[in-house]
Amino acid sequence: MNVAAARPTSRTPDPRQVPLPPHAPQTGRLRRLLGPFYVTGVFWYRIHGNGVVFFPSWFLGACVVSFSAFFFVTLRNIRRAIAANLVPVLGPCGWWRRQGRILKTMYYFGWCLTERYERLRTERRFDVRADGAEHWERLGRSGRGCILVTGHLGSWEIGSVLPAEESRTVHVVREAETDPRAQRYIAELVSSRAGGRYMTHFADDPRLGVVLLDALRRGEIVALQGDRPRTRGRVLELSLFGRPFPLPGGPAALARAAGVPLVPVFVLREGRRRYRCEIRPPIEPGQTADRQGDVEAASRRFAAELEGAIAREPHQWFCFRSLWPQVEDRGPVLNQTAPQ
Repeated sequence: MNVAAARPTSRTPDPRQVPLPPHAPQTGRLRRLLGPFYVTGVFWYRIHGNGVVFFPSWFLGACVVSFSAFFFVTLRNIRRAIAANLVPVLGPCGWWRRQGRILKTMYYFGWCLTERYERLRTERRFDVRADGAEHWERLGRSGRGCILVTGHLGSWEIGSVLPAEESRTVHVVREAETDPRAQRYIAELVSSRAGGRYMTHFADDPRLGVVLLDALRRGEIVALQGDRPRTRGRVLELSLFGRPFPLPGGPAALARAAGVPLVPVFVLREGRRRYRCEIRPPIEPGQTADRQGDVEAASRRFAAELEGAIAREPHQWFCFRSLWPQVEDRGPVLNQTAPQ
């Protein structure tokens, strides 16, 4: 795991030359042509961030609906990826229902993204309800560090900022955005919101392991997304919804080395500026002579928690690259009870 603290640099890399992370959306010539004006470029991040400050709430709602419909029509690769990834979760379906699944996912994503900026740039009231708060309180009384591990569900930034707002120092590990300028923009917003107790790290510094290990041993918190392999990172071949699914082994390996628990946390949207923060029971990695076995066992338990969270809120799973290219709608139904 390689990460460096977010610092301004004298030279900004050309986003068109930066390699995409393993699970980044598929792009083509349009991204290379438009650069920062492509949908993942810093131009749209700034427009969105400024828009939530200046426009009233009713107008934001209209924008979310409009842009969800616009991107539904224009982003063919992402549309195909959403549909394919939901087949193992919800089972096969006909053409019309598939379009509904895609549009609903994009609509949830639009609101989570909009409310992320509202959380970071305004003082508007958010209602964040914690399920499993007893796990968090028990860890707080112990004084131990911990690793908050989540997935690309709902609004994960809300969950990672909460400890910093309680005067806990949080180190957040992020994979680079498609446009590095967009990455820096978000890091600066989050840092300013948390009053300097929120430190963002990116995946390009070989000192990451040492930095995070020291932080955990000081009783600080590390927050990261544990559902996607990182660029050049080691992976474990596990499974999700009965299909092969590579997960990064770094979170469990770091927790084992530091002697701290993994705490699965999923922040799911329930309504306008209303979220449910699911804090799951801590996962204590084993400390046996079989290091690899300890890491795999802890990672497998996290995979089970991740699968459960996705099954509960499948349209808040924001993975925009096909995970299983061979999936077809006529495949087996693996979860017939999940919501449609």
